Amino acid sequence: MTAPPPLPLSDLGPIVREKVFIEDRTFLIDHPGEADRLQKHPAVREAFARDEYMPFWADLWPASRMLARAILHESWPPGSAALEIGCGLGLPGIVALSMGVRVTFSDYDPCALRFAADNARLNGYSNFDAMQLDWRNSPDGLRVPIILASDLVYEVRNVAPVAAFIRKTLQPGGFCLLTDQDRIPAQVLRDCLQAEGLAFTTKMMRAGEPGGRRVKGTLYRIVNADIA
Repeated sequence: MTAPPPLPLSDLGPIVREKVFIEDRTFLIDHPGEADRLQKHPAVREAFARDEYMPFWADLWPASRMLARAILHESWPPGSAALEIGCGLGLPGIVALSMGVRVTFSDYDPCALRFAADNARLNGYSNFDAMQLDWRNSPDGLRVPIILASDLVYEVRNVAPVAAFIRKTLQPGGFCLLTDQDRIPAQVLRDCLQAEGLAFTTKMMRAGEPGGRRVKGTLYRIVNADIA
């Protein structure tokens, strides 16, 4: 599977800087101001023809705000390290950085990785790594104690690969925080997690832009109960 090439910033249209409020905290996120414009780019059209790829990373989705909020309420021991998959603009990972977690941002699209890294630096953080990664094809040997994920199961075809990635990549005793906007594949996600032998709990979440529509979703806390 071939990811789309990194695009020059000049091809992305105007870049907007948004103040994102997560409870009593404020974060700055730069993102393309005309996300739909990306879908017309020749490189993105070619990627869609190969693999139905869409540049959803360019929007700040409610599920990423849900995950960011959940991260604020976690107790993070010193030295915690997390891998954010499908990081997009990087909001959840940036909030984790603010909690003292060392974060590795990962995404299929190199443009997303560039924005996530730039946004982390914009908020004053440098204790992070970036990795181009397709969670449908996890590299052997990649094992992490914590996985962060938001809004990855928007299509049924994504669900089984996400569950398999979590099972393969999460260290014994590790956990994954995953948020979903209660899209149609939600029940398939639960079935796939059970099929992979992953225990999980759920919690209702809400998120939205200040003064705008609030969206209901679910936080999944997924545990790899294997003994090391």
